[in-house]
Amino acid sequence: MYKKVRKYVKIGPIFLTRYEKARIVGARALQISYGAPILVDKPKNMIDPIKIAQLELRSKILPLTIRREYPSEEFQDIPINKLILKKD
Repeated sequence: MYKKVRKYVKIGPIFLTRYEKARIVGARALQISYGAPILVDKPKNMIDPIKIAQLELRSKILPLTIRREYPSEEFQDIPINKLILKKD
């Protein structure tokens, strides 16, 4: 699995970093709090936008892309469903 991901990810680690994860969850939670449709089936008692955003991220269905850059201005856009999520 790691070799398959490494072939696709040329810049940076093959894992979603904690900073990228925090940015994604925060941005998605803001969208949910403003009324964006929820992309997963959630438990009825779950109303916290941050928890819902984390659930969506773990499900790997978010249509978001991470841009990783080198100082030489070279960059790569990576869909988040291609990166590996570590347990925090």
